[in-house]
Parts: sequence; structure tokens; C-alpha cells
Amino acid sequence: MRKRTLSAATSLAVLFGSAAIVTGTVTPAAADSIVPLNIGTIGDMVVDGAHQRLFFSDTFNNRVVVTDFAGRFVKAVDNLPAVRDLDLSADSATLYAAVQFADKIVAIDTAQPAVTAEYPTGAGTKPSTVAAAAGKLWFGYGENWDSELGSVDLTTATPTVALALTTGADWSAPPTLRTDPAAPDTLVAADGTISSGPIVVYDTGSGTPVVRTSTNRDGFVKDIEIAPDGKSVVAADRATSLTRLSLADLSEQEHFPVSWNAEEVAVAPDGTVAGGTWDRDDVGDVFVFAGGSSTPASVRDTKAWLPYGRMEWAPDSTRLFVPVQEPGQSAYTLRIYTSPKLHTVSVTVKAPATAPINKPLTVSGSVASTLGLPAGTPLTVTRYDAENPGGKALGTRKLATNGTFSFPDTPAAAGKVSYKVAYPGDAKHAYSTGTAAVQVAPFPTYLRLDQNRRTVAYGTDVTYTASLGWTYRNRTVEIWADPYGSEPKRLLKRGTVDSAGRLSVTTRMTRDTWVTADFAGDTRSGRAHVGSTVYTKAGVTTTLSRHYKWSKIGTIWYQTYHQTTDPLVTAWNNPYPGRRTKYEIQVWYQGAWRTGGEDYVTLNGGGMAYIAFDGDGAAGIRARVRTGYVDGTSGDNVNTTSFGAWKYFTFTR
Repeated sequence: MRKRTLSAATSLAVLFGSAAIVTGTVTPAAADSIVPLNIGTIGDMVVDGAHQRLFFSDTFNNRVVVTDFAGRFVKAVDNLPAVRDLDLSADSATLYAAVQFADKIVAIDTAQPAVTAEYPTGAGTKPSTVAAAAGKLWFGYGENWDSELGSVDLTTATPTVALALTTGADWSAPPTLRTDPAAPDTLVAADGTISSGPIVVYDTGSGTPVVRTSTNRDGFVKDIEIAPDGKSVVAADRATSLTRLSLADLSEQEHFPVSWNAEEVAVAPDGTVAGGTWDRDDVGDVFVFAGGSSTPASVRDTKAWLPYGRMEWAPDSTRLFVPVQEPGQSAYTLRIYTSPKLHTVSVTVKAPATAPINKPLTVSGSVASTLGLPAGTPLTVTRYDAENPGGKALGTRKLATNGTFSFPDTPAAAGKVSYKVAYPGDAKHAYSTGTAAVQVAPFPTYLRLDQNRRTVAYGTDVTYTASLGWTYRNRTVEIWADPYGSEPKRLLKRGTVDSAGRLSVTTRMTRDTWVTADFAGDTRSGRAHVGSTVYTKAGVTTTLSRHYKWSKIGTIWYQTYHQTTDPLVTAWNNPYPGRRTKYEIQVWYQGAWRTGGEDYVTLNGGGMAYIAFDGDGAAGIRARVRTGYVDGTSGDNVNTTSFGAWKYFTFTR
């Protein structure tokens, strides 16, 4: 049999469900999905409705991979060298697999899944196709023109193998084999590797295949499937594409129009025909005929390569499983079409890339379908924005005679605004949506921060005031301080502005600091960010010690030293790693202060430095000294240049 099982009761349920779809209200179907498959090569695929599983023969990796109906990995059955064709027993309890390089057919328990039996077919037979029916396994074996038909009889106490059963054909490769309970005692064989495309229908009632009828299709028959009526087969070939043939005499009954060479076919339990083709021009490669060949095909475009004969229906005829190989890649994915019998509808929506808030804009678009929609078809419109993240219904718009639509709207919220236009679907068309997004510019927000470019002394308390203009709802402002150097940015205050739009905070300044005010915006008011730099002088102190008295010369008091004493200068700057203090010493000479020397001295971890001057022989000299920080040359740039006051000293004998 082929890849499906369906009881009579289930068939009636499917037919009843189909009638309900035609006469009832159509609701949006679940979305189609694309699922990655961890498979090296796909030899075959089987759908097991009883266990809601998919079985893939991964020929390259010598295993059968099991997934659920969503394509999620369940299990792998390993150690099956070059496993190829698969077929399911009528009760869905057993999966049969042709293991080419092990010269055997294995039985896999579908509930486990695990190998439960092996049927050797003979050394060198290389079985690669298999079909199960009425206690027998029919298999194609061999290679090239030395290919044959064989069987395994499972009804005997010890399963027996019969070889060389071919009549009525000269197979160029092991033939594709099909059986179905709807056509008892019937075995269909087709050769897909030769251009003459032979198909042979065998009567197997006697236990030995007897030719009932045969034909040449004059084109490679890549796939074939027995229809659920038990009276016809549908063949996919590269000459006449997708064709229904009578099982009685293989005469042509109808053609299904597809775009190019047919490569695979799947017939659903309710009779719906699906075909896969080479897609030359992105017209589509999966065609579904839900009402016979006279009904235009529902078309899907996978934009990928379809492996031969791997397309299958779910047992309830509602889903179509199509494994594909992604273009330019070795990876396989599974396409799951949830409403394959309905005509595809494509909704295209266009909107301006940007727009100002509270100004009208125009949204337009078009609707295309494999079965055209009439003018006046209603489309529902929903707008999504910051104020309506769950969407706001904008009512319905009607399709024009040329398949287009257009409507105005005035967005009242800023940010990303999306418009979703939906076609609700009907008895023949699938639900579909299209979206377009507009970036809506908010109202500009006024925000100001004072104190910019002010210079203050070390340790000064500075009050910053942020002023916020009109906003829609949000009235919260944050004020941040980012001191120069390694000190981290910190939040000074976060709060709601007062009735005048102001928020203030006071902070003590120890470094040059970049202070910012930030407004996060709201659904209509734009974000705002302003900054203010306040320069902070370094903290500097200078003291002299070791003097023996104070002396006043003119208007200036001098610390007085014996020339045998070395004056000690103690300098302090606010500490910073690697910081140095600069000292300058000047001498009174010829009525003016003349530079006597200057240098930088490294401060210790506490910001202190000690400098001693040699007083030997300095009797009568008047001098002065100061220390300070120079931005950029004192080892860092985190403060603004600052010097302490001059300290005056003189020497006596």
C-alpha cells in the first residue's frame, strides 16, 4: 500500500467535515510552517496517522528518523545501511523498510519505534523499493538493467522469499511499487529512470504477479499513487505531467494542469490530488486540485528542491507534508501546509516609510489569488501602535475591481505603527494577511538643563534644574552625573517635574562633570536628552613649615628662616591615581619677581607631596612658592587647572 491508512468510518468523517467547511463559516487556518529536519538525505517519507508521526528514511546516515506531525524529532532507528523505500501496514502497526546495502527488508514497530523483524532477500539483491499488501511484501531489487521484482510471504510459518517475478517489463532500475486496500490483489509498478516510462498493473490474487495491463508513458514516471476510489492511479511524469489513469487499462482519464515536469504526486483520502514539479520561473511547485482537474490549482511556491516522490497527506486530508532541500544547501526542511486545498491569497500592503504624528497618510495595497476575488470583497484592517499594542480595529475596506485597496488614516501615536490587512478566507480561499509599518515621528519635546560651562571651586554645591516643556502623559525626568575619569555615571535624581515643568537636584562637585537630563518620551512626545558640563577646579593647599618667625616686608608677611634651615613645602591636591602637583618658586630680584624654578612632584595616595628647599647661603633672599594642578599635564584631565596662593619666605643668618 501507499503511505496512508484510513478506515471507512474515518472516510465518512472526512467527507462530513468537508461538507461543513463548504456550508459553514470559515475561520482562519493555522499558519503554514517550515521546520528544519536533521536528515542527510531523504529516501522516502511515510505518514502514520494512528501515532501522529512521520517516518523518514535517512539514506546517507543509515537510519529511519521519526518526528511528530509538527516535525519535531522523536527518535532515530539506526544501523540500517542505505535504507531507502518505506511502507506502512494497513493497521499502522508496522513500518517496512528496504535496506539496500544489507540485502534485507526490516519491520519496525511504529509504537516503539524499533526493529522487530528482518527478512533477508538474498546476497547481492540490494532491495530498494517496497510495498506491503495482504500478508506479502513486494520489493524491487537489483540495479541498472539487472533489476527485478520479488516478494516476501509473511503468511507462512517461516517467511519465504521469491525472486525474479517480473513479467511484462524490462526494468532499468528497481521499480516504484504501490498497493492499496481500495484495490485488493493489485500491484502497480513504474520505472522512473527510463524515458519510455513503463507502468505495469499486476494481479496478485494468485500469489504470483500476473500482468493485468501495461503502458509506456513516454516520459520518466517519477511517482505514482493509487487513488482512494481503487479504480485509478495518478502518475507524475516529465512528459505529460500529472495524469489520472484507469487501473483497468491505464487509459488517460484527466490531466491536472501544472507548470512544468511533474516529479511527485500525493492523493489524499478524500481524493484531493497534489503534485510537485520543477519550478522554473517561481510560478509555484506544489499544486493542489481539490475539485478535480477542472478546478484551478491552489499553488504553493517552496522556492526549494522537492525530492522525488516524497509529498504526503495527513490521514484527515487537511494537511500536506512536503519535505524540501533548501536552495544551495544540503539541509532539508519540512513544509507543513495547513490549508492546502484552499486557493492561496497574497495580501500586499504599502505605507509610507515615515510620517509625522497626527497627520493623515494613505495605506494601499493589492490582493492576488490563484482563484481571483471579486470586487467588493471585504478586508479587515487593524492598526497596531504604542497605545494599542493588541491592535485597534479600523473596520473593513472593500477590494476594487482591479484587486487593489486604499484607505486614509491619521496615526495618533508615535513610533512603529503597523497596519494589518486581512482577508478572512472562504470556502475556496485561504485566510491571508499582509502588513506594512510606518515610523511615525513624535511631537518634539523641549528640555533644558542649566549650569552649562560654569567653572566652580572644588567641593562647591551646585544645583541643577531641568526644565521640561509640553508632553502627552509622561512627566518624569532623570538627571545623571558622569564625572570625568574612572568614577561611574550615577543617577542624581529621578522624579516628576513640578507644575512649572522643573526638576532640581544639588550635588557637590569634585571633578569636571557631564550632567545630563533625560526624558524617555511617551506615545506622542519624543525622547529628549540635554547635557551640561561644569568644570571643577582641583582642590589645592600649600603650607610652609620650619620657620622661626614672621616678618613684614612692605605689605607682605614673610615666614623667616635661618639660612641653616631648609624650608619644607607641604602640598595637597584632591587625590587621583598617578596625579602630580606642580610647584613654582620665584625670587625677588631688581624690583620684580623672577622665576627661580618649577617642576612636578608625584603625590602619594592621600594627595600629599613634600618639597624641601636648601637654605644654605640664602641670607637676605626673598622668595615665594606655590603649588597647583595643571589640567592635562599633572597626570590626568579630570579637574580644571587650579593653583594655591603664593607663600612668601625669607632668610637671615
